[in-house]
Amino acid sequence: MGSNYIFSLTPTFTQGLVLGQLSILVLIALVLKYLFLVSPTKESQTQAFHPHTIHDHPPWRQAPKPEEGDSGDSGPESANWFNLLARQVIDVYRAKLQDGFEGLEGNEIARRRVEAYANSIRPRHFIDHITVHAVDLGSSAPHLSNARTADASDACDTLAHVKFDLSYIDSVSISLSTTYLFNYPMPSFARLPVSLTISLSAFQSTITLAAPSPTSVAPVLSITLPPNFTLKLKTTSLMGSRAMLRDVPKLHDLIEHQVRRVLATKGAWKVVLPGLTSVAEAKAEMEKSTVAAPCS
Repeated sequence: MGSNYIFSLTPTFTQGLVLGQLSILVLIALVLKYLFLVSPTKESQTQAFHPHTIHDHPPWRQAPKPEEGDSGDSGPESANWFNLLARQVIDVYRAKLQDGFEGLEGNEIARRRVEAYANSIRPRHFIDHITVHAVDLGSSAPHLSNARTADASDACDTLAHVKFDLSYIDSVSISLSTTYLFNYPMPSFARLPVSLTISLSAFQSTITLAAPSPTSVAPVLSITLPPNFTLKLKTTSLMGSRAMLRDVPKLHDLIEHQVRRVLATKGAWKVVLPGLTSVAEAKAEMEKSTVAAPCS
């Protein structure tokens, strides 16, 4: 008789298998109902999931927005972290210029290197050999302050520019002597001995740092120096062999004018981004931008 019942107090293997399958189906139904399925009354309260799509204007084409809590017109930021790094970089250059030596031995090595460089760039047709007597590399470093953002001056550029106030107070000097050659009416017709000591005591200016444009063929980081910078030079001079002229004002004005002209001419530096472009490509892009018509 007991074999005629489907279930009994002592279930068989088949009955246990059926009970196990039913319990698994009930458990799956409960999980689906209470964890994944939503009742019709609560369907309107749920938020639909929208997959992330690619915007027509990618983020790098848009001007960066200020972070939360940053109003964009806050006070100037501190650049002490950069000043610390700049000081260490300048110290490394001074040490390399002196081959790691200090004192008189290091100064002599720096003097010889500066003398070799000065003679490599001198105009040989009217300047004789340059003898550098002493070089003072200074002990300070450029100091940046008042970091702030500014609107791009170019209407074609939507990227923000960053401005810094640069101040360099130091005592950097070079003492040299040479001979000015008069080649008229014949080569080396006359020679004028000249001794100079040029000292830089202060340089102050505003520096503009412009981020590279992502649409540029050769993206570069631009550092711009305005022409209205402050330059404090002191020049002592001695000209002539027998009748000497000391501290000629015109010579001081000429030297300061030439230094200002060089800084104004090379007042824009382009830093090539590694891995994105080369120096040749950056120069070609700069030449194209100078002859291109302004944006309408």
